[in-house]
Amino acid sequence: MTPDQNIDNAALNWVIRMQDPSFDGWEAFELWLEANPAHADSYQAMAIADQDIAVIAAAVPQPRPALVLQPVLQPAPRRRVPRAWFGGAIAASLAVVAGYAVLETRPAPYFVETPAGVARSLVLADGTKLDLNGGTRLRLDRRAPREAVLERGEVVFTVVHDDRRPFRVGVGSASLVDVGTIFNVSRSGSLTTVAVSEGAVVFNPDREAVHLPAGRSLRAVDGLGTIVLARTSTAAVGGWRSGRLVYDGAPLDDVAADLARNTGLAIVADPAVAGRPFRGVISLNNNHTALPAGLGLLLGVKVVRQGDGWRFAAETP
Repeated sequence: MTPDQNIDNAALNWVIRMQDPSFDGWEAFELWLEANPAHADSYQAMAIADQDIAVIAAAVPQPRPALVLQPVLQPAPRRRVPRAWFGGAIAASLAVVAGYAVLETRPAPYFVETPAGVARSLVLADGTKLDLNGGTRLRLDRRAPREAVLERGEVVFTVVHDDRRPFRVGVGSASLVDVGTIFNVSRSGSLTTVAVSEGAVVFNPDREAVHLPAGRSLRAVDGLGTIVLARTSTAAVGGWRSGRLVYDGAPLDDVAADLARNTGLAIVADPAVAGRPFRGVISLNNNHTALPAGLGLLLGVKVVRQGDGWRFAAETP
């Protein structure tokens, strides 16, 4: 087997492994990408082919579906494929492409969604990793692989930087451009928040061009023309991935939205307390499906049952 074939087999192995919900080899994957420029090129080719084969397979009857690779973004976990099958799987995939080459393999933009209370991770063809929190809707496009649009929810972007092709994120009426970056973006109604853990991003490069380095955050509401900047702990950025929500003066309305996104519960704040600032750390339960005990005492509010969810209300004297 040639060195190129070894690299391709390893790349396909990563594509398959990453679709296991329990996959935890991100550091090893990043080291593998950095070890040789050919690794990233091969991974990108395998990931794109994997996605395109699934698009083609969905459009035509397949007599042997077991040999068709599922897309990287398929919600259902894929059965692990033994190494001995790699060569056959690649050959079968190429045969499908050759047989149906007339079909369009670059579809219009597609969406990745997560229900409230359910998080997931995915890796784009260039190695950029996206961690989606619950209640997220993200638009991607294979014709523009270095772009994403966050319609709602929350995503941590771990971007593989490319000076020639910066990664862009659209959110509401604004846009973000990476400058070698790990950053968290959330969208709730007309509110956009951004916090940078590593590197930097530029907010609205064609308008305000606000430069956000690591340890800085931003809040902006569509139509108001006001941008609020603040300092933030880099360790706290994306803390929801480990069940920790860290706040330094965020209004309780934001806290309620974060808890709803992470737990899947309907949680709102009454207008009387919605703007009240909160500083502290909320540790979620392991299953993220219930409110932490003592939450009302921590927030200084009354937590009232409301239908299938909860409501933050002012404490009665």
